[in-house]
Amino acid sequence: MMSRFARRLSLLAAFCLALPLAALATDGMAIDPVNCLECHENVVSGRDFGASVHGQNACTSCHIEVTDIKKHSDGEVMPGPVKCVRCHKKETTEHYSSVHMLNDITCAACHSDIHKHKYWKGDKRRVIATCNNCHEDTVTAFNASIHGKGVAAGNVDSAACNDCHNLHEIKPIGDKSSHDARAFHTSVCQKCHANNEMMTRNKVTTVAVKSYMDSYHGKNFRLGFPEKAAGCADCHTSHAVLPAADPQSSVNEANLVKTCASCHPKTTSLFTKYYAHGDYHNSAEYPVLYWTFLAMTSLLVGTFAVFWIHTLLWMFRGFVENREKLAALHHGHAHHAISTPHKQYRRFKPRHIILHLTVIISFLGLSLTGLPLKFADQHWAQVMMSFFGGTYYAGLIHRGCAILTFYYFFGALLLSFDFLFVRKDIKGMWLQRLFGPDSLCPNLRDVRDVTAMVKWFLFRGPKPTFERWTYWEKFDFLAVFWGMFAIGGSGLMLWFPEIFGAFLPGWMFNVATIIHSDEALLATGFIFTVHFFNTHGRPEKFPMDFVIFNG
Repeated sequence: MMSRFARRLSLLAAFCLALPLAALATDGMAIDPVNCLECHENVVSGRDFGASVHGQNACTSCHIEVTDIKKHSDGEVMPGPVKCVRCHKKETTEHYSSVHMLNDITCAACHSDIHKHKYWKGDKRRVIATCNNCHEDTVTAFNASIHGKGVAAGNVDSAACNDCHNLHEIKPIGDKSSHDARAFHTSVCQKCHANNEMMTRNKVTTVAVKSYMDSYHGKNFRLGFPEKAAGCADCHTSHAVLPAADPQSSVNEANLVKTCASCHPKTTSLFTKYYAHGDYHNSAEYPVLYWTFLAMTSLLVGTFAVFWIHTLLWMFRGFVENREKLAALHHGHAHHAISTPHKQYRRFKPRHIILHLTVIISFLGLSLTGLPLKFADQHWAQVMMSFFGGTYYAGLIHRGCAILTFYYFFGALLLSFDFLFVRKDIKGMWLQRLFGPDSLCPNLRDVRDVTAMVKWFLFRGPKPTFERWTYWEKFDFLAVFWGMFAIGGSGLMLWFPEIFGAFLPGWMFNVATIIHSDEALLATGFIFTVHFFNTHGRPEKFPMDFVIFNG
């Protein structure tokens, strides 16, 4: 027989248990699920529901309108649409901004097994199976892809639908040629392929993203104009992504002509030899790119090193010389009277001035439109490219200035021909003229001038005098000829890839890109530093020498 104390303790426990139930009853949440199953057991399995992710919830947690089971049984109160947002605020918010919401696809369309729904625990196979309910053709192609096979094998790194499209915040892509669609088709690939650790453990190349971003296609993407160049999906497709060794792959050697022809209609088999992901740092796999890059980098660094040192030495020595002249003038014994102080000596003819103005216009246009592409990862480059109206219009300006460059180059050739073979006021045959004192071609005198100039820099000799042209002026002139073959030749290849791709292997475009980019940077840097100093910035000419403008 239960003692009096035990009975009182049992009553107290029952009372305490009844309090929260009474509170729930006040809110209409106290209906026992067992009562619901008396009528709905043909729809809901109590065992399955109890084991589901919602098993700790009461039926009325979702069907909140049902607060009186008798009224519900009599048909007076019926449950309305379930509002998942009451518990799943983040997911519902994402869903509201998704393409599914725009097409009236509710939560239940994907979560139809809500009464026995198990926690997915990152199982991507369940996601794919759910998407297959509506997107059967797409999922079929995906399942046959390298990504689909990886997911089926249990590889958690392999991309599934949600890795690209998200689970709930599925953005509308719209027209596949639109800006957003083009950006999407490349940006989602970077989620995984820019992760070097993930790529390494899956034995996938780690340079795919970097090499793409270094290409003309990738730089368009970086600058904010993905619709103007090929993205990842254009070559690899969106869902049927297969390794290059697979005969069905869009990037298989047998299919490359067709793939490239979607953008370059006149593609040839030679054209497809282009290294889409060539790494110029990898000497083993891409020796041509490696040595080209090394040669151009050496040329750039070597040229700047020599001429920047030359500039700094001249700047210092010229400053000292000016101070010495001022000090001597101050003491009154260094003034040299000039018999004709206002006499002008013509150095350049009108045709030379016009050619130089053409050089200025074309060079500035090429630099302003080319540098943003070179430094596409910088914010200022994106701002500049937007100022030009995008890569398309910048390209038009760039090519227009290139035409001007060819114009003045051929003008210089005509003047050179006239100098060597036509003019009667210059003595000697063409070879004597070529290496004579009036020629812009280097000769032995320039070696002596350089030596004397260095001695003057180091306070070991007087400042030298020069012939008609100085050695740095000759260097500037010859740099144009070298630049026309290096920048002009590579630029023509990149301007007309289908024409050159008909008889040159595609990897030549990789070489041309390296040469064009580095040589252009060398020319731009040299003009704005060394050339500007030699013409306007040296102490004896500062702040500006107008001779090239007035002759």
